[in-house]
Amino acid sequence: MHLYGQMAEMDPILELADRYNLTVIEDACQAHGAEYFSNKQNRWLKAGSVGRAAAFSFYPGKNLGACGEGGAVTTNDEQIASRIHMLRDHGQPKKYYHDLEGYNGRLDAIQAGILAVKLEHLFEWNQKRREAASRYEKLLSSVEELTLPFEPAWAKSIFHLYVVAAAERNELLEHLRTENIGHGIHYPVPVHLQKPYQNLGYRENDFPVAEQASRNLLSLPIHPYLTGEEQARVAQAIAGFYGAIRPSVVLNSAR
Repeated sequence: MHLYGQMAEMDPILELADRYNLTVIEDACQAHGAEYFSNKQNRWLKAGSVGRAAAFSFYPGKNLGACGEGGAVTTNDEQIASRIHMLRDHGQPKKYYHDLEGYNGRLDAIQAGILAVKLEHLFEWNQKRREAASRYEKLLSSVEELTLPFEPAWAKSIFHLYVVAAAERNELLEHLRTENIGHGIHYPVPVHLQKPYQNLGYRENDFPVAEQASRNLLSLPIHPYLTGEEQARVAQAIAGFYGAIRPSVVLNSAR
């Protein structure tokens, strides 16, 4: 999964898959336009072009979002593509002939039209998100109680979310609410503690890193048209909560 807009380190994953004859499927639902530099191939690769297939979400909140629900699968495997075509259309290779049980999962023309128009702006929007992330880095770097996102040299994140690890996270959330500053938690309950997976027998403390993340992570506002002044207000509220030095850098609006 390419989480929060940054691709996973794919070379070791693909190497492991080759060793054990596994299939790699990318979850690129949060990574429209994100890139990964493959040392093995000596080039940058786009999310959705690395594994055998990849899934994208066009939920309205994504970097490339439709007006309603939608999604896509990318693959260069003709057999997988053919099966997906059937699965999305009642399992039909042609009308009224069903080879398997499928779904009614076709993207309607209105959503496709909206996405086609928005796709032309995706690169620009992603660049603005990256600029906003850079501003956060400058504004929040002095707040010792926060751990900011790390972007390695082999990744170009599109910052679908800007997620920090925060000390006293829940108290900070309440403070942001009183300051009328939007925020989110992605995600409050780890997968192994969700009810559908109780049959697997996992308990609290079985995955301590995931559980610690669920208690500490906080998503700050980010979108292509977030201004420097708005981000300075977010940073000042956070610094004020922790009693840190008020950020002295107030960046100009990036429109």
